[in-house]
Amino acid sequence: MSGSVLGKNFVISTWGESHGPALGVVIDGCPAGIPISIEDIQKDLDRRKPGQSIYSSPRKEQDKVEILSGVFDGKTTGTPISMIIFNTNQRSQDYSQIKEVYRPGHADLVYDIKYGFRDYRGGGRSSGRETVARVAAGAVAKKILNHLGINVLAYTLSIGDIEIDKERFDIDEIFRNPFAMPDAEAAKAAAQFLQQIKKEGDSAGGVVECIIKGMPAGVGEPVFEKLDAALAKAIFSIGAVKGVEFGSGFKSSHMKGSDNNDNYKMDEEGKIKKLSNNSGGIVGGISEGEPIVFRAAFKPTPSISIPQKTVSKQGENAKIVVKGRHDPIIVPRAVVVVEAMAAITIVDYLFQSILSRIDIIKKALK
Repeated sequence: MSGSVLGKNFVISTWGESHGPALGVVIDGCPAGIPISIEDIQKDLDRRKPGQSIYSSPRKEQDKVEILSGVFDGKTTGTPISMIIFNTNQRSQDYSQIKEVYRPGHADLVYDIKYGFRDYRGGGRSSGRETVARVAAGAVAKKILNHLGINVLAYTLSIGDIEIDKERFDIDEIFRNPFAMPDAEAAKAAAQFLQQIKKEGDSAGGVVECIIKGMPAGVGEPVFEKLDAALAKAIFSIGAVKGVEFGSGFKSSHMKGSDNNDNYKMDEEGKIKKLSNNSGGIVGGISEGEPIVFRAAFKPTPSISIPQKTVSKQGENAKIVVKGRHDPIIVPRAVVVVEAMAAITIVDYLFQSILSRIDIIKKALK
């Protein structure tokens, strides 16, 4: 299967299936000398792992990571970093009922069309469990960004029609409630909403917002390799994402140019500053030095216990009730996945930007 490799300068390759022995990632292009520990990576994996609340899949995976190469004496060596996370709580028998039918909203049918057969045990590579490898790689990328004074923070902006109030924004609250919402009141409303959704056997979607601070200006390639295009590609590669927007996003189509344009001014230190950030920190595919702001829309979890219409491999009409252990909402566990994909992309493009000017190259070689 092609398409499991991302990046040019900071390259990740993920592997493994939902119900296979393990999943993992190989990172090539990580500089030597970055302090890294299992705890650094485990911290992010713990944010993603299932079974942490009644609003996530009860599948009990500890998601313990092992570093197989590329780290010695607590620092990266500059050689490929290989990491593995073993599956320990698969229940493949839960999926025997769907062996001959296609689940609505899943990739079952298109995988069968493309490859001639499919791994029906949880969807194989199309499973959201594949993202555990991305999160491990993202933890390494975030360590690199920390050294450069760049911070990537994602959180749940909305669940269904319940959206946070930015006036009540509390960054610590992201890590206190099971929805990764920076608004305690919105989190309480989301809990009531999801309890009803779960009781009905249904699921819900939502939106994750991500803010990247400390980003220098001038990062991104013109035309086909724009920074926002690369970020959008990385975020869209997360299976449940159905929309990505930057800055004012789709709202900009309803605005006038006089409202949407970000005006400039010189500050007291003689630096150019923007009076607004409708661009989301990227113009012409190149970073402006302002915070990069984007949002990702996640569809509802396709595995629901409500009867649905489908067809069998034999071409017969059928009905299906999906059993097994599934999240009533994907969004909260996807927050750290968004952070990971953003961090991986930013590191890759920062490394690329070093090659864009001869004076920077000469300075590095002195």
